[in-house]
Amino acid sequence: MGWLRVALCQVDAVVGDLDGNVRRVLDGLERAEELDADVALFPELVVTGYPPEDLLLEPEFVAASEQALAAVAASSGECAGVVGYVADSAGLRNAAALCWRGKVRGVSVKELLPNYGVFDEQRWFVPGAGDSPVYRIGGAGVGVVICEDAWQPLGPIGRLAGAGAGIVLSCNASPYRAGAQAERQGILVQRAVESRCAIAYVNLVGGQDELVFDGGSLVIAPDGSLLASVAQFREDIVAVDVPFVGDGPEVRPGLVEVSGARHRRGGASPGTITPVLGGDAETYEALVLATRDYAEKNGFVDCVVALSGGIDSSLVAAIAVDAVGASRVHGVAMPSRFSSVTSLADATALARNLGIELIEIPIEPAHEVMLGLLAPSFDDRPPGVAEENLQARIRGTLLMALSNKFGWLVLTTGNKSETAVGYSTLYGDTAGGFAVIRDVPKLLVYTLVAYRNAQAGRDLIPEQILTKPPSAELRPDQRDEDSLPPYAVLDPILEAYVERHATVDELVAGGFDAAMVRQIFDLVDAAEYKRRQAPPGPRVTSRAFGKDRRMPITNRFRSGGPPGGRASP
Repeated sequence: MGWLRVALCQVDAVVGDLDGNVRRVLDGLERAEELDADVALFPELVVTGYPPEDLLLEPEFVAASEQALAAVAASSGECAGVVGYVADSAGLRNAAALCWRGKVRGVSVKELLPNYGVFDEQRWFVPGAGDSPVYRIGGAGVGVVICEDAWQPLGPIGRLAGAGAGIVLSCNASPYRAGAQAERQGILVQRAVESRCAIAYVNLVGGQDELVFDGGSLVIAPDGSLLASVAQFREDIVAVDVPFVGDGPEVRPGLVEVSGARHRRGGASPGTITPVLGGDAETYEALVLATRDYAEKNGFVDCVVALSGGIDSSLVAAIAVDAVGASRVHGVAMPSRFSSVTSLADATALARNLGIELIEIPIEPAHEVMLGLLAPSFDDRPPGVAEENLQARIRGTLLMALSNKFGWLVLTTGNKSETAVGYSTLYGDTAGGFAVIRDVPKLLVYTLVAYRNAQAGRDLIPEQILTKPPSAELRPDQRDEDSLPPYAVLDPILEAYVERHATVDELVAGGFDAAMVRQIFDLVDAAEYKRRQAPPGPRVTSRAFGKDRRMPITNRFRSGGPPGGRASP
């Protein structure tokens, strides 16, 4: 048995930053050389960043991608590099080039193009024809696949194994969602066992708009055992000795000879296995990484959060502090005539615990003026939602003014439960740049706050914030449950409808009240136009609004009944 030393280069590539991504790859190759690696494996489309989306329709961008790959190849040395890029050959291809000693020695093309969930690869790419080469590196037969190619039984990996590959290198840009890491490892174990190949899997890490990539790169032995794993949610380069049997494939037509200089016969260095975070820790770290990368990759120095004294804004503020640091987070309390004394006190206590600045801007003067301006048009009608929402819109205007003046990124505080049913104000609490907990259901908000407090070893987020009834405080004694079912009822219904496509009849058969289910379904459908105008936020559940769940705004179909009303603005 021999070993091939593979450097898993888990890097945070930035979409469109071709020069920066080239530097990241060259730095990775340099580090791999220091680790005495035979080959350095990089994520899918590392040169362009993933997903480049309709940048791929720009000929200049595609040409620049190929030039960037050429720059990487020209700088390659004794350690071969497997580098993801866009190849413009008989249509655009999602490809990975093997670079060695100043040249591209071969190109593997992705065959299986995902076109579901958050993926649209068939929009841009032409699939590979199944003719990716087998390389001989350090005496081992090595094949290369790209992401989805590893998910199909007896697919590209099986074919490469049949052509002499004993090790398969898998380049990936697999975004995070709850439970994804365990699923990936299970699939890779199946591929390794059925093909009798070792599989080295490297995954992208970092935030990209609505997606967050968690890394968690792996090496699986031919018997399905885990040889090594890389930590989630951070960049790292780890060298792993990957086993192969025999002397590798004989030189023959179609086999690409790369290097035999480092063929190892001695014992392999043991790989390091980093435990998967799992559960609340995993979700929390995904939100932190997504927030940090969105802010920094888009040039925002600081973040600003409206602090109401409620649990949603408290969680967002804590995530922001963990993402960019307390000195770069600003809280803004904007009390109105309906704000309770305890809410301002809670916001003050939170800001003190987090070590962030708290700016207080009472909105009552502006509220009074706005009511006066609108009084002739409202024509003495009884006050209602329009007057309530004025307060949220004043707050949104103030936050955006601070953003405009100081270049701060406004982090909105709406959770998935509220976003789903439209329990929000357009151009009010939906106004901002990044919706941190847009895909976090209300019950999970409580769980994540408890997790963060446990990590801190104290009530970083004050206990009274967790225990008081949720309220928008836009009218006297208002409670969320005045307008919505209890979250313990609402969240399971929303999860069933939004994430699992359940019908009204299925939920009623499961014991839920029919009228309530129909009302919630109707609210979700009617709020689509609000969601379309809201800022992006990171996907952490199995199905998020936005890239994942795309519904028409103009839509009269309703599950289980006729169309209902429209959502309140």
